[in-house]
Amino acid sequence: MKEIILVKYGEIILKGGNRSKFEKILIQNIANTIKNIAETKITIQQATVYIEVFDEDKIDIVCERLAKVFGIVSIVKARVCDKNIESIQKAAAEYLKDDLLPGKSFKVEAKRCDKRFPLNSIEIGMEVGGYLDDAYDGIVVDVHNPDITVRVEVRDVNAYVYARENRIKGQGGMPIGTGGKATLLLSGGIDSPVAGHMIAKRGIDIDAVNFFSFPYTSERAKEKVEELAAILAQYTSRVNLYIVPFTEIQLAIRDNCPEEHMTLIMRRFMMKIAERLAEKHHSSALITGESAGQVASQTLMALNVTNSVVKMPVLRPLIGMDKIEIIERSQKIGAFETSILPYEDCCTVFTPKHPTTKPKLFVIERSESKLDVDALIERALEGIEKIEIFPKL
Repeated sequence: MKEIILVKYGEIILKGGNRSKFEKILIQNIANTIKNIAETKITIQQATVYIEVFDEDKIDIVCERLAKVFGIVSIVKARVCDKNIESIQKAAAEYLKDDLLPGKSFKVEAKRCDKRFPLNSIEIGMEVGGYLDDAYDGIVVDVHNPDITVRVEVRDVNAYVYARENRIKGQGGMPIGTGGKATLLLSGGIDSPVAGHMIAKRGIDIDAVNFFSFPYTSERAKEKVEELAAILAQYTSRVNLYIVPFTEIQLAIRDNCPEEHMTLIMRRFMMKIAERLAEKHHSSALITGESAGQVASQTLMALNVTNSVVKMPVLRPLIGMDKIEIIERSQKIGAFETSILPYEDCCTVFTPKHPTTKPKLFVIERSESKLDVDALIERALEGIEKIEIFPKL
């Protein structure tokens, strides 16, 4: 008897006639995620992906990587056995011996996907449950609140046995590549990586753009952003990161515009440049990590001022979240420890003491008119550095 990985997916099931297209993309994403880990065989039947890992020592790391693939709801290792009740009973007793310990309670849940199997789901559960009760001393049946739920799935080719408690929760959402493409304004802070993860979860491929103000921001700050992009790439398989030289623009704003307008004008430049990049690389929207009212540039009036310079939709998945919620999500995706490293980005080194919180668009535009906006943007675009970021193995 051998061990296999069973992968379950969720929303894809609801896609009707287009379901097979979504399944193919999910399978390709799975293959791309684990191709450098071990030799595998991937098949799909009855809303389940079956993954055989030929190097048994690598099966746990394969499961770990699968837990970061969007579209997957759960992952579990299972024992494969022949489709007869004796084989199923023996497989359950052998495979779950480390779970069915004295003092533990259990129940058996069975699913008969192959209706040709002579026993129905209830009968399978009774037969396997009785066998386990006889095989192990000190365990008790508890159908309401068991410590261990033994799962038996009888499918077209084989039967499979596992403990439900051993399942690994997946990311859910939709497979990357099914929802188009968007461009993330990625800073070195906590919020924007979380925003990128949330949008990617809807199947949207992500590019990222970072604004870098050397020498006011250090190479360590740039490396920090690359590390955050690599964390996102663990979920998306790859991130194209565009580093935009921003020093000249910030100095021009500082020297020619009222200090209290500096952050908003800087944000307007960022949005314009990000939109130009997005259009060039076939993105359909911008993504930011803004949360309503979190800082002066994120009041509703301020957001209207920054929105006004772009025609492209701006996705703000964090808009109604507070900082505690955002930090919790940052920790969950593995970005928090990197985000709090003390390397300042361009937004923090040019922060005015008293930024305006209730800006009027015509006032900001009047301040901005003192700058040669088009020339500044063109020179910034000419100096862009592209870095292809892949997940760390």
